[in-house]
Amino acid sequence: MTTPPLLDAFLPLVADLTRELPEAERYRRLLGALRRLLPADAAALLRLDGDTLVPLAVDGLSADTLGRRFRLDEQPRLRALLAQRGATRFASDCSLPDPYDGLVEGLSSQLQVHDCLGCPLYLDERPWGLLTLDALDPARFDGIDLATLEAFASLAAATVQVGERISALTRRAERDERLMQAYREAADRQGSHELIGQSRAHRRLLQEIAVVAGSDLSVLVSGETGVGKELVAQAIHAASPRAHKPLISLNCAALPDTLVESELFGHVRGAFSGAVTERSGKFELADGGTLFLDEVGELPLAVQAKLLRVLQSGQLQRVGSDREHRVDVRVIAATNRDLAGEVRAGRFRADLYHRLSVYPLPVPPLRERGRDVLLLAGFFLEENRARLGLRGLRLSAEAQAALLAYDWPGNVRELEHLIGRAALRAMAGGEQRRILSIGAELLDLPAATDSEAPAAAAALAPATGDLRQAVERFQRERILAVLEVHGHNWAAAARALGMDRANLHRLARRLGLR
Repeated sequence: MTTPPLLDAFLPLVADLTRELPEAERYRRLLGALRRLLPADAAALLRLDGDTLVPLAVDGLSADTLGRRFRLDEQPRLRALLAQRGATRFASDCSLPDPYDGLVEGLSSQLQVHDCLGCPLYLDERPWGLLTLDALDPARFDGIDLATLEAFASLAAATVQVGERISALTRRAERDERLMQAYREAADRQGSHELIGQSRAHRRLLQEIAVVAGSDLSVLVSGETGVGKELVAQAIHAASPRAHKPLISLNCAALPDTLVESELFGHVRGAFSGAVTERSGKFELADGGTLFLDEVGELPLAVQAKLLRVLQSGQLQRVGSDREHRVDVRVIAATNRDLAGEVRAGRFRADLYHRLSVYPLPVPPLRERGRDVLLLAGFFLEENRARLGLRGLRLSAEAQAALLAYDWPGNVRELEHLIGRAALRAMAGGEQRRILSIGAELLDLPAATDSEAPAAAAALAPATGDLRQAVERFQRERILAVLEVHGHNWAAAARALGMDRANLHRLARRLGLR
């Protein structure tokens, strides 16, 4: 590698060090420069988080890669890269599985990576993460001097360090640092899923969590079934000053009316039939911490009045007892109902509603989160890949388009279950292959399984305009859909449409898309 190409790659990145750029854009430029310098089919930047590598940016890999989490105990090739201080190239016949098998974009049949380079990044003499390069040609990296990659990794580490310092200042100003720590603590403590997403709606939700977490205000988390209201409550608690105290949950819809009061406030022996011992309620268990009331709209009116008293005074009485207990509890409630409408209908107390909704926090449905569905799908694909013992599990371009087009009435929970079912179906029909691709037909979505759906929709549309207008309308919709799947990468979209890129550009200009 001669000096000028190396300088050509370095100079824009050095200039970027002095610019305030979004983290994603800074890393995107970094990988773009790396692929211009070294002839790879795909590149990735991964951050080391405990025993897991988290993708921060990818170039040439499937969009769902950003939602995956690569555990080192399951990825011996990534573990081997981290074990070396300098760059490493694996032999083309290396038996270690490659984590990106099946994830390189633009493939129709060949799935396996055959040439792989990687180099760890160090910040303050500690391993921070990895830069990886992959190629389908086993001889692609034959003429590369590994010192070139190591020099680039040094600049990448500086880029990462600058970006992290800027991000740290921003997080501190907005109290996001405590929120990020909360996610890690919640994951360690409860094993729950992290909040994954990059959409504007998701970022707005994270900002709202950061704003309210440090206070003691009651929060009413609202949203459709399956959007992740309990995960939001966990994040609020973990980012609060009460994080060292327990988060106690109660599903108000899962108990008969006769037991809800006992579950909330406890009871003494003999308070009712079956009360053979004295028992503390959820409020006492959560003393000093947080009580999460899921489906709070299901509470009976009689219990609502007693709950309001505890919220107002901090004092409660166990069922069957005259003695009062004082508790210090923050309440986070959740509902999929319109509680304001329930108040107007007389099914929910207005005073309790206002007490619970001091800080209302709506959680956006999945259909409003755009391409977050692909990141979440990647997370669930990686979970299922590990559980099923597969080397690779990916979504076809058609499957990605189907996920983006679907309305998701069941939200994230529906997506999780759908990916699990599709993975099992793919494995059942995979003929013992270790790298499986999930097509749209395996998702079993109404819009994905019917190949005649677009034509049917066109047939049901008003019969206005001539044939040429109808054809142009179809072309426009098809191009936009494929662009959305491929992140508005015109080259990838042209490959997916089976067109020459120049022809696609000309067609797009004629259709008014460019």
